Amino acid sequence: MNLIYGIKDKPKFGQMLIFALQQVLAILAATIVVPVIVGNGMSQSAALFGAGVGTIVYQLFTKFRSPVFLGSSFAFIGPMAAAFGGAVSASAGFAGLIIGAAFAGLVYVIIAAVVKFVGVNWINKLMPAVVIGPTVALIGLSLAGAAINDVFSYGEKTTFGTSSYFIMNSITWPSLVCALVTLLVVVVTSTYGKKMFKLIPFIFGILAGYVVAVIFTLCGIPVVDFSLFQNMQIFAVPQFTFLEAMNGVKDIDLNYIVTIVVAYVPVAFVVFAEHLADHKNLSSIIGEDLLENPGLHRTLLGDGIGSAVGAFFGGCPNTTYGESVGCVAITRNASVITITTAAIMCIVISFFGPFVAFLDSIPGCVMGGVCITLYGFIAVSGLKMIQKVDLNQNKNLFVVAAILIPGIGGMAMDISHVYISNIACALILGIIINVLLSKGKEE
Repeated sequence: MNLIYGIKDKPKFGQMLIFALQQVLAILAATIVVPVIVGNGMSQSAALFGAGVGTIVYQLFTKFRSPVFLGSSFAFIGPMAAAFGGAVSASAGFAGLIIGAAFAGLVYVIIAAVVKFVGVNWINKLMPAVVIGPTVALIGLSLAGAAINDVFSYGEKTTFGTSSYFIMNSITWPSLVCALVTLLVVVVTSTYGKKMFKLIPFIFGILAGYVVAVIFTLCGIPVVDFSLFQNMQIFAVPQFTFLEAMNGVKDIDLNYIVTIVVAYVPVAFVVFAEHLADHKNLSSIIGEDLLENPGLHRTLLGDGIGSAVGAFFGGCPNTTYGESVGCVAITRNASVITITTAAIMCIVISFFGPFVAFLDSIPGCVMGGVCITLYGFIAVSGLKMIQKVDLNQNKNLFVVAAILIPGIGGMAMDISHVYISNIACALILGIIINVLLSKGKEE
C-alpha cells in the first residue's frame, strides 16, 4: 500500500491533531463500552485514560515503530466480571481487576522472553499466509454483526426460521438513514477527497451522521441522547481503578487471588493469537514486518505491560485495536506520532466533561456506518494476504475452510469458565490442519 504518511513521518501540528482525533473516534465506542458492560461502577473516562496511557507504554516498548492504538479488550469481559463476582466487596473487585491484568501482562512478558530467545521463524512456519490471512479476514467478518446491530441501534430484531432481521418502524428508519449518510460520506470523502479531506473521512462521516441524527431528534425522533449533557462537570477527575482498589486490599485473600489467576491467565494466551493476527495484518498494510522490527518480543512487552498499566488506571486490560488498524489502512496514514497524539488526547479529554459527553452522545447508528468500512477493510486485508496462496491445492483449501467456517459459524467454547473466542478456536484448528497437511505433495 502506498502510504501518504509513513511510520516516521510527522504531519504539521494542526493536521496531526485532526488525524489524532480521527483515531480517537475510531477506537472510542469499543473502548468505553467495556466498562459499561462490566458495570459495578466502572468509569468510562477512566477506561479512556487507561487506553491512552497503555498506548504510550506500548509505543515506548516498540520504539515508536508500530502505528496501532490499544483499547479496552472485550476478551477480558468474562474475567473482569469474575473479579467482581468473587469479591467480598466492590472495592476488592477493583483490586481484583488490577491483579488479574498484572498476571495477564506477566503471560505476555514470559512469551516475549521465549520469543527473544528462540526468534520468530517458528511463528512464520506455524502461521504462514494460508493460516494468518483467513484469520485476519475472520476478525473483520466476525465484527460484521456488531456493525449492523449498531446501524439498527433502535430497531427491534426478530427471527424467521434460521434467519433474523430487523423490523422497520418509525425509529428504525431514521437509524438506518443516519448510518447510510455516515457510510456514504466516509466512502465519497475517502475516494474523491483532495489532500487533507482524503485523510480524515471518518471525521466528516461522523459529523454528517451526527447532524442528521440531531435533526431527527429535534423533529421528535430521539436518536441523540441529550440527557448526557445534563449535570455534567466541566472538569472532573476520572474514578481511577487504583483509588477504589486501595480500599479493598484488606478484603483480598489467597483463594480470591487464585480465582483471579484462573480467570485471567488462560484468556491472555487466547488474546496472544489475536495479537499475532493484528500485527501480521498491520505489517501487510504498512509494508514492514513488525515481528522483525521492532520485533515480536517488543510488541508483546508493550501490549502486556501497557495492558497492565491501563488496567491500573481504568480497570480494563488493553489490546491492539482492529479499528485502529482499519483507520490506518483506509487513510493510508501510518504516522506513529499521530497514534501517540491520539493517546495523549484520550488522557486529556478524560478530564473534560463536555467532550466526553459529546463523544458518548454519538449515536450507535452513526458509529455503525463507520464500522462497516473499518471492519470491512480488516476483512479485505486478510483476503489480500492469501492472494498468492494457491487455493487449487486441496491442502491450502482445507486450511482456509477450517478457519473461515468454524469462525464465521461462531465456534466459541467455555471450558471450565475459560472462554475461547471463535477467532482463537478457528486459528487453533487452522494451525493443526496446516501442520498435518504441510508435508503433503503438490497436486
